[in-house]
Order: sequence, then structure tokens, then C-alpha cells
Amino acid sequence: MPVELFESEISWPESLAASRFPRLNAHCSQWHRAVAEGLRHRPYLITHRNDSGQFDGLLPLNYVESFAFGKFLVSLPYVNTGGVWAENESIAFDMISSACELADRLGVRYLELRHEVPVDHPRLNMQRTDKVHMRLPLPKTADELNRSFKSKLRSQLKKVATQPFEIDWGGFDLLPEFYRVFSHNMRDLGTPVVSRKLFSSILKGFSGTAELCVVKLSGKPLAAALLVHQRGVTEVPSASSLRSHNSTGVNMWMYQQLLMRAIDQGSGVFDFGRSSKESNTFRFKAQWNAVPHPSVWQYYVRRGSASDMRPESPTNRALIQIWKRIPVWLTRWIGPSIVRGIP
Repeated sequence: MPVELFESEISWPESLAASRFPRLNAHCSQWHRAVAEGLRHRPYLITHRNDSGQFDGLLPLNYVESFAFGKFLVSLPYVNTGGVWAENESIAFDMISSACELADRLGVRYLELRHEVPVDHPRLNMQRTDKVHMRLPLPKTADELNRSFKSKLRSQLKKVATQPFEIDWGGFDLLPEFYRVFSHNMRDLGTPVVSRKLFSSILKGFSGTAELCVVKLSGKPLAAALLVHQRGVTEVPSASSLRSHNSTGVNMWMYQQLLMRAIDQGSGVFDFGRSSKESNTFRFKAQWNAVPHPSVWQYYVRRGSASDMRPESPTNRALIQIWKRIPVWLTRWIGPSIVRGIP
């Protein structure tokens, strides 16, 4: 059969995906396994082979299950983009059909495919286009980068540079400080924090290409970020700063350092991640000259509505306000068990 379904540990056709579709960094075994291990999900992989037996299609999936929210099939949780990689629409169609059959067999509420280009399939009965990927083409040098900024941004950067910030780059050694800042920021946003094991799994899976940075002022960590340098792209899957120190401009200063770090690593694109159109985070990223790219999340909804799980739903808005009042230490304890069940 040209379409195959694998569960748990599998051998990925890395060279095929890397050579033909370098833009789709989510289509690699490192992300699939890191997310599955870090969030304790069951991984699946749907593949397609041509008549010569060579891989010409991939669809990584994670099975997400919790008592509170139900069951979901997602490509891929935590990662901004995913869904089907295929050489043509016919192959994509066949693999989505297989994914829908798997969704039926597992009895999930819905199948979620985090596409950038929509795929026409009769069983995909909902899609979201309210967010965009913000990406910045990078010049060859930091000087060129800084000259490309508008005068307002250069003035802001000059002002925050007067602060005696210190920055550390590393890996597992910085994980405690990174997670301390990250979990505090997630509490302030009203979002349950993911397990520290997720970041440990990412650092392990992307050994040599993933790193953490922590920005300090007078020895206190105020901002932190995770970077993954892969196939000419630097991604920032997670970045946080303490709201109590927003006046220092630490977040602005950190992002300037992240951009320069990406150039030092030889990246041609800096991926800021997804943002809602015209939101504050969208405007923050746009000021660096980041360009919006489409995000088209497509769904096969079997029960209820995919919108029920979004932060904008009335129920979730109320829960967010409650979560903001919970002590940070408690969110670190109970948050990971909650968020692992949210697609």
C-alpha cells in the first residue's frame, strides 16, 4: 500500500524532507519525538511511498488525551506549523483520508492540521486563518540589520542599551533560570505552563542546534528564550520576560540579541512565531520588519467545535482570569498535567 501508518518509535525519511522542503522545519523526527516525549503524547506518522518505494509524503501526528478535555489528533502540538508534507495534492488527499480514518478509530473530538497552504478535502469541515506567521529575512551582518530598522526602533534600542543587561547562552545549564522566567510569564498570561521536560526533550533532540538564552539585570533573570537553528531558519518557539520589569525594555533588548545570534549562526530567516492579526504581539514583531505569512489550520471536527478549546471562548476567558491569581509555584506543579491535554 502506498499509504502507511506507524505508531511510536519510527525511522523517519529525514533526507527527503530536509532536501525538498527546508521551509517545513516541523517535518522532522526531532520535533515529533521531542513534543511526544515532553508532553507525554502518543506519536503517529502517516507516510506515502511512490511506485519506486521512496517516500513522497509525510504527516506527523500526536494523540492528545485528558480526562478534562477529551481526545484530539494534532499535527503538531506546541509547534506553529505542521500538517501534511506531500509532493502533490493527490498524495496529500490520501494521507488526510488516512488521518481521518485514524481519528474515527481513536474517537477523537477533532483532527487538527496546522497548515500554511490549505488542502482541499471533503472531510476537513473547519479552518482558522485568524493568525499569521511572522518571519524576517535576515541580512548577512548585524550592522545591516540595525540599519534596516526604522528610526523609532533604533531610538528605542539605543535607550534600552543604557541598561547594564547581561546575557548568557547555553543549554541544560540554563534550563532552571529559563523555566523560572517562562513559568512566571505564563501565569501572568493566564496560561497553564508546559512541563520543563518538554524543553529538556527539545534541547536533547536538537543537540547542537537548540540553545537557551537568559537576560539578567543585577544578577536577576528578567527574560529568556529558546532558539532552534535549523535548515537556515532560526525559530523562537518560546520567549518570555517578567512584566514587572517591562519598564527596563528587557524584552526589546533580548530580541535584538536573538536576531544578531541568528545572523551569527548563518540563518537567512528569523521566525518570530504566530500572532493574531493586529494584536500587540503582531505589532511588536512587525516593528522589526517581520513579514506576515499565512497560517491555515484545518480541522476534521467529529464532535463539538474546535473553537471550544481556543482562549477566546467565554469559558476559557473566565478560567484565564482565575489562573492569573494562582501562585506561580502552584501553576508549576499542576500546570503541566493540564496543558498536556490541550491541543
